[in-house]
Amino acid sequence: MNKLNVLILDDEKRFTEELAEFLQDSGFVPYEANTGSQGLLTLQSHPIDLLILDVRLPGINGLDILKDVKVAYPSMEVIVVSAHGDMDTVIKAMRLGAIDYLRKPFRHIDIRIAIERTQKFLLLQREMKQLEEKNSLISKSLEERIERHFIGISPQIKEILDLAMTASDFEDTNVLITGESGTGKENIARIIHFASKRKDNIFCAVNSSAITDSLLESEFFGHKKGSFTGAITDKKGFFEISDHGTLFLDEIADMPMNLQAKMLRAIEEKKITRVGETHQIETDFRIISATNHELDQLVEEKRFRLDLIHRLNTLHIHIPPLRERIEDIEPLLEFYIDYLSKKLNKPIPRLDNDVIQSLNNYQFPGNVRELKNMVERAIILSKGNTLTIKDFPVKDKSKTVAAFFSKFIPETITDTQVREKTKSQQSNDIQTFNLEENEAELILLALQKCNYNQNAAAIELGIQRMALSRKIQKYNIPLPT
Repeated sequence: MNKLNVLILDDEKRFTEELAEFLQDSGFVPYEANTGSQGLLTLQSHPIDLLILDVRLPGINGLDILKDVKVAYPSMEVIVVSAHGDMDTVIKAMRLGAIDYLRKPFRHIDIRIAIERTQKFLLLQREMKQLEEKNSLISKSLEERIERHFIGISPQIKEILDLAMTASDFEDTNVLITGESGTGKENIARIIHFASKRKDNIFCAVNSSAITDSLLESEFFGHKKGSFTGAITDKKGFFEISDHGTLFLDEIADMPMNLQAKMLRAIEEKKITRVGETHQIETDFRIISATNHELDQLVEEKRFRLDLIHRLNTLHIHIPPLRERIEDIEPLLEFYIDYLSKKLNKPIPRLDNDVIQSLNNYQFPGNVRELKNMVERAIILSKGNTLTIKDFPVKDKSKTVAAFFSKFIPETITDTQVREKTKSQQSNDIQTFNLEENEAELILLALQKCNYNQNAAAIELGIQRMALSRKIQKYNIPLPT
């Protein structure tokens, strides 16, 4: 632990000088102040770990200072000293957050013992904070700002966080976040915003699919009173509300085409016009958008503007599904067991070893959101002090394998062959079956069934078109020229 920074705030200059000299000789870094204003200036300009505070100061009660500094600097500890204190003063000081109380006059060895005791407490606090942040890739303070947790240990999730932190350094750059439902796209958007210079301004989250077509333009651009039936007052739209902040557009693929052209112009010019008005309003916003759809496919289907994608997609962050980063399952599982047990006011249960092995083989179509719901259900319904695989509603792997193969086998292959293929997979200990080992074959079968139409094959496989392209490249699957 680094040397402790100690501020001595006492109206007796001789006292502060002598104590500062002693503390310096004892290996601490002392600061002196003889008035309340001097003390506050020192706190603002130096990282103080410990305040030694006299109860009586010129023009102000030391306990009032104690109350204020514990609010402004909650991690700083305070030792109260006084030559005139009684038991009521001691009790009040401790209730206000003082860690110790010494009555003047005291020996230097007494204050040193009190400081060393405080130092041990501060060290313990820091160790507890480190434990709290175990497997969390972001600091506790950032977690509190984004009101989300971000847990993981996989290389993929670490790379995503690195991209998010890079994006936060460029506060005007638009970001597109893609990934399946439940992977945590809004978490990434919040990290980008609250780690950026825009963090003190609004993060305006909008679900593009949750607004009726008739109100879309009014919601985004605002309107003037009387501009249409129901417009009883002037109203700011999302673009105007997000001035100097971030506008997060979730489910961007669901935005109607008639609004996309107006969105494009607003993003390019950073100017909007309210419904029913003619003059433009300048607004400084950043766009972060998210989708679980394949936008390139929507462009081909004439359902999304290519020029709007180019505006939204300056930086692209793709979050892989949980089944492609199984290293994150165990830390997520342990975190949610601890977190939800405390939230539900239930004892923290022990986890059976078979649970992790079984969940590592599960496909998690709902991703992290599904895992969290699984844990919450298990904790609520559990009757004992151990969670077993019976507490988690995981589908039978053999049925999953049979259904998966039968879906993509071309019509020329008989049902008997399908059963034999499935049976051979089951014979190799179905609990340790790894779908990824057969993924290349399944993709090839799906492509053959769809005459190598990748859009159709992606739909059959239940994955995004971009994900299919990556897998074709990964497994070097030959395509007809």
